[in-house]
Amino acid sequence: MPLIAKVATSVSKTAAALSRAAGRGDGSVIGGWIGLKIDPDLLTHLAAGRAVALVSGTNGKTTTTRLTAAAVGVLGRVATNSFGANMPTGHTSALAKEGHTPFAVLEVDEHYLAQVIDQTRPKVVALLNLSRDQLDRAKEVAMMAELWKKALADHPEIRVVANSDDPMVVWAASGSQQITWFSAGQRWLDDSFVCPQSGHPIERQQGDWWCTGCPLRRPRPQWVVEDEGVIDPRGDWHLVKLQLPGRVNIGNAATALAVAAEFGVRPIEALPRLSRVASIAGRYAQVDRDGRNIRLLLAKNPASWLEAFDMADQAPTLLSINARDPDGLDTSWLYDVDFSPLRDRPVLITGDRAYDLAVRLQVNQVQFKHVQTFDEALRSVPPGRLEVIANYTAFQDIRAELDRVN
Repeated sequence: MPLIAKVATSVSKTAAALSRAAGRGDGSVIGGWIGLKIDPDLLTHLAAGRAVALVSGTNGKTTTTRLTAAAVGVLGRVATNSFGANMPTGHTSALAKEGHTPFAVLEVDEHYLAQVIDQTRPKVVALLNLSRDQLDRAKEVAMMAELWKKALADHPEIRVVANSDDPMVVWAASGSQQITWFSAGQRWLDDSFVCPQSGHPIERQQGDWWCTGCPLRRPRPQWVVEDEGVIDPRGDWHLVKLQLPGRVNIGNAATALAVAAEFGVRPIEALPRLSRVASIAGRYAQVDRDGRNIRLLLAKNPASWLEAFDMADQAPTLLSINARDPDGLDTSWLYDVDFSPLRDRPVLITGDRAYDLAVRLQVNQVQFKHVQTFDEALRSVPPGRLEVIANYTAFQDIRAELDRVN
């Protein structure tokens, strides 16, 4: 490593440690930001010599990255951005912090995937899904798929692990020469009714899909979620026991197993490690306070709200919506969410944009109560389970109320 990179690494680690000591956060952004200011090629230098896996998609990145890091950990120490700082500053900080690990598993914001591929030269790239997100500053879904397609075409040496159930992902990966397909289902379909290749309608039947105007169709997957387990490429079924709720997380586990297999890790070795993952940066965490058992679920776009409703118990539910820079300022996506599953339970709302949420709930005929604070929400429900579903900064606000639970 060049001398300037060594200096930048040292300063990056020191800055991150000072940030943590000062209570300004986990240092996962500021350390990388300073390191890259000193050496713009620092991420490339830090990734050199490691076997790297990148995990990208609209939803499930943080959870799948955590599960994949646990699985690859069978082989040795793994550097990872476990707190979800998924841009190059976060990747730089994560690699600098961990020192000389042979492996790295990094969550990558979908907008930055091409750049991070160029800088880290990964062994494997996992593509989870693509759907609308952060409407005022993100690319349209088909534009994002095209960006991915070009990035992967420029690197034919990369092994791609991709979701066969999402037409946008299949089209983005279709130019790659080494692809492993996994199937974990796709509940949100509204962003893939039209073929990104030809513009013709996509037809679906019993889990299969195909374009009505060109050859694009669902490829045969090698890894398949079935019941409570995963079928591997040899046809063997493996029971997946997780502490994380929901069928979507069995799909995330299937992806982790498929990526780990590219590193030579067998499912029988990885599964015990997956079962020990209890929460990820507060997601799915449960906290007992004042006689209430509070569970935190993150949902930030229509597809992830659909999955959150599937995971939530029939219990009082607090919904919190903000619209700050990390969330995107446009909350019109709320009208794409079907809130009717909440009709049969007590619903509380809060957050900077609670009134937008209130209008949306009225459209769906969901009764609710507006609360100003998290403490007021706690006092408003009887002892027992309280489900909390919040978008990104609202989630972090409530997590801070709960002493930044992990």
